[in-house]
Amino acid sequence: MVQFHDLRFSSREPVYQQLAAHVKRQIFRRTAQNGDPLPSRRDIAATLEINPNTVQKAFRLMEEEGFVRTNGNTGSVIYTNEAILTQIDTELSRGIVAAFVKEAKENGLSFPRVIALISELWES
Repeated sequence: MVQFHDLRFSSREPVYQQLAAHVKRQIFRRTAQNGDPLPSRRDIAATLEINPNTVQKAFRLMEEEGFVRTNGNTGSVIYTNEAILTQIDTELSRGIVAAFVKEAKENGLSFPRVIALISELWES
């Protein structure tokens, strides 16, 4: 089951987007698998002490993006296939690298220096 107890919100983006991103990260890390059940919206809201409508909005977003499916009264589950896994992997991998590149540029690091540092650190 997808876990929410370790989720900490920031003030940078709407809570419902952070909630959806948290689930997406668990899929990316493979700690959430196809068919894994999600807690009820009410349980998530209580655990995180947020408005149930915010949780509902997050579920709507996750369903629209295709990585959560809800089947009537049986609850919601993680849904993945190769295309969804590739999309999430690309999105999150690219995001990590983009943030790194932005910070490296802001700090005046050259491309050759960054490559040298990555090579050095990768081996350690």
